[in-house]
Amino acid sequence: MQYASEVEAADALYASFSKVRAEIGKIIIGQDEVVKAVLIAIFSNGHCLLVGVPGLAKTLLVQTVAQVLDLSFNRIQFTPDLMPSDIIGSEILGEDRNFKFIKGPVFSNIILADEINRTPPKTQAALLEAMQEKAVTAAGVTHQLDKPFFVLATQNPIEQEGTYPLPEAQLDRFMFNIALGYPSFQEELNIVKNTTGNTVNKINKLLNAEQIRYFQQLVRNIPITDHVLEYAVKLTAKTRPNTALATPKVNQLLSWGAGPRASQFLVLGAKCHAVISGKYSPDIEDVQAVAKAILRHRIVRNYRAEAEGLSADQIIEQLY
Repeated sequence: MQYASEVEAADALYASFSKVRAEIGKIIIGQDEVVKAVLIAIFSNGHCLLVGVPGLAKTLLVQTVAQVLDLSFNRIQFTPDLMPSDIIGSEILGEDRNFKFIKGPVFSNIILADEINRTPPKTQAALLEAMQEKAVTAAGVTHQLDKPFFVLATQNPIEQEGTYPLPEAQLDRFMFNIALGYPSFQEELNIVKNTTGNTVNKINKLLNAEQIRYFQQLVRNIPITDHVLEYAVKLTAKTRPNTALATPKVNQLLSWGAGPRASQFLVLGAKCHAVISGKYSPDIEDVQAVAKAILRHRIVRNYRAEAEGLSADQIIEQLY
């Protein structure tokens, strides 16, 4: 897959994004910002954590994205008795008396890790290691995962009894934390209308794995000016209480801030957001467009912020 110039390639990504978004819109009604964030994460080679109540079409969204992008898809339902081998696979003794590795469901392009906070830390760690290394190790042998490799994990914010919340260090592996809200009345009306009849919308495959890998590399090659790069790094640094760039408000409201991975994701996310918006280089608005989803799970509010009812998003807005 070759283009005459990176400008032409950026135009192709912009056009592809618009088509993919419209195709997904045949099945997923509303949730435009969620779809946009998921696609930005895929083209930026990142992972997503989706937080929302049950019944908001999280599984359908991921299945639809996989279909449109012509990628393999697996859903893993996380439960308290799930073992690491249930995810990555295990070795079995074959008929020839030799051990052979049977691949687990993680060997797919897109993984839906449903209710990741319902499984013990050991099993969570197996998936998170695969996310970071893009490979799994079994019996001392390393097996590379399919590329592109993208994990969308879901958490139910309501039922917390019998769950194992992801620690901050593991949350940091996710590029985006996407908050999923209820649809509007009109959107819900359209959802019910479209899903309670006999109408079946046909989904077209618009991209493939090779094209997505190309666009992921293209996003990294997008130029960024020094002042936008500095803005992204400063925005992350401002979240760290009792440091040089921290504001008095941050010192009052946060007990912990975001690490360098947040700065990296801010830059990559801004680059991708710029291209899908028809620009060839990101500006400060592109950084701000992805900042909440990148920072909200990387800052830890203290008792004062919680007592004042301030959300992570409200604190991040004060840093712009």
